Amino acid sequence: MSLTELLVPTFKNMLRTLSGLLEKAEQQMPDRAEGLLAARLTADMYPLSSQLRFAAYQAQEASLRLRGESIPSSLVDVATEGRHAGDVPGSLSQARARIGEALSFLDGLSGDALDAGAILPITLELPRGISFDMTGEDYARDWVLAQFYFHVVTAYAILRQQGVEIGKADYVPHMFAYLRPGTRPSA
Repeated sequence: MSLTELLVPTFKNMLRTLSGLLEKAEQQMPDRAEGLLAARLTADMYPLSSQLRFAAYQAQEASLRLRGESIPSSLVDVATEGRHAGDVPGSLSQARARIGEALSFLDGLSGDALDAGAILPITLELPRGISFDMTGEDYARDWVLAQFYFHVVTAYAILRQQGVEIGKADYVPHMFAYLRPGTRPSA
């Protein structure tokens, strides 16, 4: 399986999941949905609005890095919004727009867009002077997928904690494409 075949469908599936989770939150809690963006699992974690932005950012950032491209300032702005979302959580329509931008970006990639990135040297520089040097394949496996899923799962957990009635089927709706006929449980 190539990096493109692994990452792009994964990003798209889970970004669509986030959109679906937000839709359920709005349907179930129309008066509280906007306020959910400021909700956190714990005081020292980023709020829901940050988790959504970080997931959208990371899907695009990884795709750019694996193509050897620079991160444009417009995308850096998404990460900056995420870091400051505790103070300025934004709106659900803004969160949906960030997810939509990421999906549009991913839709524009060719079927092998990330594949040459497997052997690229990737340097990941984090705050406080931490740096990692790895290949694109290592980066995708050990950093990108873990970080992306962390933010998606944290968003899911925040919504559950806040009382949105969602479950496993809401987290992996893309799996129903593989459902064997006659095996869907009855309500």
